[in-house]
Amino acid sequence: MKQHFPAPNEVAIGSESNVAPYTGTAREWDDFVRAQPGWSHCHLYGWRNVMRDAFGHDAIYLAARVHGEIAGVLPLVRVRSRMFGRFLVSIPFANYGGPLGSDDAVRSLVSHAATIADAERASVLELRNRYPLPVALPVSHRKVTVLLDMSGGADALWKRLDGKVRSQVRRPQKDGVTVRMGADQVAPFFQVFAQHMRDLGTPTYPRSFFRSIAREFRDDVLFAVAYHEGEAIACGCGFRWGDEFEITWASALREYNKMSPNMLVYWELMKATAEAGVTTFNFGRCTPESGTHKFKRQWGTTDEQLWWYEQRAPGTSLPEEGSDAAKFGANLW
Repeated sequence: MKQHFPAPNEVAIGSESNVAPYTGTAREWDDFVRAQPGWSHCHLYGWRNVMRDAFGHDAIYLAARVHGEIAGVLPLVRVRSRMFGRFLVSIPFANYGGPLGSDDAVRSLVSHAATIADAERASVLELRNRYPLPVALPVSHRKVTVLLDMSGGADALWKRLDGKVRSQVRRPQKDGVTVRMGADQVAPFFQVFAQHMRDLGTPTYPRSFFRSIAREFRDDVLFAVAYHEGEAIACGCGFRWGDEFEITWASALREYNKMSPNMLVYWELMKATAEAGVTTFNFGRCTPESGTHKFKRQWGTTDEQLWWYEQRAPGTSLPEEGSDAAKFGANLW
């Protein structure tokens, strides 16, 4: 039986939250986000500009207010694909972004989002959350995120790493591989990333996506590139929020796999962020028991189940994990 959600101008039963498109400032939104438990970098207002500038995606940022004060927020992005249809995602190309706020506000926001999805005939409404929500939508556990405790700093972390991992980090160093970080690494990062995606048969994001990220989040984003004899051969990009850093994208050129330059990229990012006060290194999402998952586990990590809530239109099905269609769709939202 399909669940009933209130119409756009209704308020959920037992709720005092009034949900409407957000019309305030970026600062007001971000101040509220940063004060919420479970917030992530994906919730920040600047992603609205990134989605518009890089992809032309329209965003519906919703706010639930009680007596005029923000009680909850939900960033939604409209994604249109000729192959897969229309989607409302919070937020695409990232791992989190679901509603934040009081339980009452979250329920009202999700009800409102579901109503919008119905009205727009969206194939899927997907709320990418890190923790359980007090809502009745079906939840998918098809992804996990992988976390590494870096408490004690870089030196203590190095000593905790498995000997095999330390050896893999040293190998590229012995071969003369070095890592550079900074906003000036966007172009070489994209060069490696795009070639890696092509080798996998997966569509890549446009270069403008990463340029927009570097411009919008210059204080939060880190681009790292490994070089061998002047050539960019591996790369990583991620975001810091609070005491956590997530490496969101990473790639390496196949012809240099024996040198394991990706291991050095990861370690240099760990070292740099640990020295900056970060205590949790987030390896980002992956499919359980996949090759990527096994790579992340070798660092001595723990898994954290992701809670992605979905409302699908009747007859809608998503590609199965590992299929060609799934690989193609993964970079569309």
